[in-house]
Amino acid sequence: MSFQRHYSPLDLVVGQVDSALRTLLPRSNTASRPSPAHSQTECEMDEQQRQLVTGLMRINHTGEVCAQALYQGQASTARLPDVREAMEHAAEEEIDHLVWCEQRIHELGSHTSVLNPIFYGLSFAVGATAGLISDKVSLGFVAATEDQVCKHLDHHLERLPTNDMRSRAILEQMRIDEEQHSTTALEAGGYRFPRLVKWGMSQLAKVMTASTYRI
Repeated sequence: MSFQRHYSPLDLVVGQVDSALRTLLPRSNTASRPSPAHSQTECEMDEQQRQLVTGLMRINHTGEVCAQALYQGQASTARLPDVREAMEHAAEEEIDHLVWCEQRIHELGSHTSVLNPIFYGLSFAVGATAGLISDKVSLGFVAATEDQVCKHLDHHLERLPTNDMRSRAILEQMRIDEEQHSTTALEAGGYRFPRLVKWGMSQLAKVMTASTYRI
C-alpha cells in the first residue's frame, strides 16, 4: 500500500536550505549524467581566449544557479502536486548543467561567480511569486525563461573559439535540454508570455550576464 508523506513547515524550510547550500557551495552536487566534455580533448588557447571561455561558462553557471532557485521557489508555492513534481524534476535535470559548467570553469583554472547567492535569492523570490499567482503562470515563466536561456546559449556557441570542443559539447547538450524544458512547460498548460514581458526578462538577464562575466 502506497502513501504520500506530508512534510511539516520546518521540513520544507530545511529542504530549501539544503537545496540552496548544494547549489551554492562548490563541488556539493553530483551530475546524473557524465559531462559531454569528457568525450572531447582539451585544446590550446591563448590567455584572451581562455578569459573569454571562462567568462561565458561563468555566466552559464550562474544561469543554472538561477534556474535551481527559480524551480525551487515555484515548487514551494505550486498548487497542484503534478506541477510541483514537474518543477522538482526539472531542477534535478538542471543540476547536471550546474555541475558541468562548474567542472569546466575549474578546468580553466577559475572560479564561479561570487554574486551567485544574490542571484539565487532573487530568482527564488521570483519563482515563489509566480507560483503564488497560478500554476499556469508559473509554467509559462519556465517556458519564457528557457527560451531566453536558449538564445544566450546560441550566442555563446557563436563566440566560443572553434577549437574548444569541450565547452561546446556542454553548451550544445544544455541547449537541447533547455528547449525540451520549455516545450514541456507549455504542453503542461503554461501561459505564453507576451513579447513585451519577454523583452523585460531579456533586459534583466543582461544585468546578470554583464555582472557575472568577470566577478
